[in-house]
Amino acid sequence: MSKFLIVGLGNIGDEYINTRHNIGFSILDFMAKEAEVKFNADRLADVTEIKYKGKTIILIKPTTYMNLSGKAYNYWLQTQKIEIQNSLVLVDELALPFGKIRIGPKGSDGGHNGLKNIQEVLGTTNYPRLRFGISNAFNKGNQSNYVLGKWSEEEQSLLNERLKFCSDAVKAFTFIGLERCMNQFNKA
Repeated sequence: MSKFLIVGLGNIGDEYINTRHNIGFSILDFMAKEAEVKFNADRLADVTEIKYKGKTIILIKPTTYMNLSGKAYNYWLQTQKIEIQNSLVLVDELALPFGKIRIGPKGSDGGHNGLKNIQEVLGTTNYPRLRFGISNAFNKGNQSNYVLGKWSEEEQSLLNERLKFCSDAVKAFTFIGLERCMNQFNKA
């Protein structure tokens, strides 16, 4: 049975719940609810496990805050003895329209502090990620407020359907592999 590690990026604390920057946490919360499992506090992360078509999928929400996400990611890769290609990082992306996703095997940090830290800790940019578009509909100088802000009413009304889409993409990644998953979900 193969194991996968899915890392949702976000910040802990009530003030960050349902913010754009916490989309990684939101996707994992959706998946846990779908599978009727609960997260438990563990070393450096809130953790749960789901089964899908014979695969074990470990979901982690780092409790290290966004800027130290690499510490939790690396710890759980090592502890669970999971190859990096069997992991997927879920992250918000300003350069994509709301709700669009891009799955890929590697990439730059794009100025994202969570990805910067992962790159520093792992010493590579070659790790699979799912980038969730949060769009860049903010005025110059307001990026931080926008990213840490709550979803608009319109976005909120579409969010559940997009979370379901991401959940399906994550499960597909574990079952059909990165390449086929990219082909199927990146154009939708």
